Amino acid sequence: MHSTHLLLEEPIRMASILEPSKPSFFPAMTKIVGTLGPKSRSVEVISSCLKAGMSVARFDFSWGDIDYHQETLENLKLAVKSTKKLCAVMLDTVGPELQVLNKSERAISLEAEAFVTLTPDQEKEASSELLPINFSGLSKAVKTGDTIFIGQYLFTGSETTSVWLEVTELKGDDVVCVIKNTATLAGSLFTLHISQIRIDLPTLSDADKDVICKWGVKNNIDFLSLSYTRHAEDVRQAREFLSKLGDLHQTQIFAKIENIEGLTHFDEILQEADGIILSRGNLGIDLPPEKVFFYFKKAAVYKCNMAGKPAVVTRVVDSMTDNLRPTRAEATDVANAVLDGSDAILLGAETLRGLYPVETISIVGKICAEAEKVFNQDLYFKKTVKYVGEPMTHLESIASSAVRAAIKVKASVIIVFTSSGRAARLIAKYRPTMPVLSVVIPRLKTNQLRWSFTGAFEARQSLIVRGLFPMLADPRHPAESTNATNESVLKVALDHGKASGVIKSHDRVVVCQKVGDASVVKIIELED
Repeated sequence: MHSTHLLLEEPIRMASILEPSKPSFFPAMTKIVGTLGPKSRSVEVISSCLKAGMSVARFDFSWGDIDYHQETLENLKLAVKSTKKLCAVMLDTVGPELQVLNKSERAISLEAEAFVTLTPDQEKEASSELLPINFSGLSKAVKTGDTIFIGQYLFTGSETTSVWLEVTELKGDDVVCVIKNTATLAGSLFTLHISQIRIDLPTLSDADKDVICKWGVKNNIDFLSLSYTRHAEDVRQAREFLSKLGDLHQTQIFAKIENIEGLTHFDEILQEADGIILSRGNLGIDLPPEKVFFYFKKAAVYKCNMAGKPAVVTRVVDSMTDNLRPTRAEATDVANAVLDGSDAILLGAETLRGLYPVETISIVGKICAEAEKVFNQDLYFKKTVKYVGEPMTHLESIASSAVRAAIKVKASVIIVFTSSGRAARLIAKYRPTMPVLSVVIPRLKTNQLRWSFTGAFEARQSLIVRGLFPMLADPRHPAESTNATNESVLKVALDHGKASGVIKSHDRVVVCQKVGDASVVKIIELED
């Protein structure tokens, strides 16, 4: 890592702490991914989540069947329509996740220093002495002395709801463990994680492929969250699979780094993936606590930033699953994620089964917005330019110049015309202090049977990139066009900005567009 400096603006005005937060059409530049589930699947709650700042809806197939998630997605569509706020869809795979099955759903009490047996016999009933698991090769993967962690699905790591086990004996396919802390496991499903042990299961399972074919294709998912990504080959295989499924060749793959193996191969995974999800829950078990903050979050986010690929951070406000306010440490953690350069915050249990999904999104958004005010953009810009080096590519030069110009003239917004979304993402890479309005120009395409327009995928996929706010242009206006049609699209974009409250009379706006073969950055000053 080139630098460990906190990206903090100096000096910080202490008076700003006393100023009330101002409501805004864009709650924060940092995006929020919300997991939809039992507490957040009605049209009313989803609508409130969208208004509070959720821009990506995550569907976690570790639980719930296709029909359940389809019903939730239909409610999301109604909410999007009523709120007029775009929302992208993320499918999160199960992958090689080990689970303890509790069919009776009765609470299981485990006492410290007692013994419990993990068995692959899923027909047996879960109890304080016996826990059935979904993996037959556990006894071959572990050895005496290994540590195993079990917790309620989307566990918080609480001493009362999660348990640490130590392997004491291997009996055929069964694994006998001593319980290290007293805990109560409640619910039908618990996650099982073995510290620093490779599990010989495919990253994209047959069950995952079935869900993608049946649910993902039908709903044209924008993002695939590839759980337990361990090698770059995992991403390549997933992309090859998606390429054969119609429009899903456009789906972006986010590699979810959850263990030491994924972290070891991080650089090559980053090259192949479209973005990274830093799953700090599971990795926090694999890594010593003192190394999680730096080696994982700070170094990984920095690498994502320099590659211009979105970095998504998880597990920030666990306590809000049951409480209306985050702890001081959690609020600081959210702010640090922003200062480190994260593109988005992913909320799991907090919105899926939490008691306050809307309030959680709102509070996280407000913390992000406050942290963005003191983000040291000048230092970040210089570091990024230095990292990219010279000579820059044509597009990189245009993007960095647009951001530099916008900051120098104190523009209220950057407007960029794009077809693929690449130009907009490059501008966002330099973290401008103002919103980037990405005007996605649809393109006409054909599969030799019918004609259709692109653009919807590209617009929704920018909803996970920090600072990018998309709008879909009229397809009659091509991206490379005459001056007259460019001015027409620009007027629509400016009107959208005014309606959103981000553009006012006499504001300066930086516009980045293509005119013929040339890329143009221009500064305009608005009249009354």
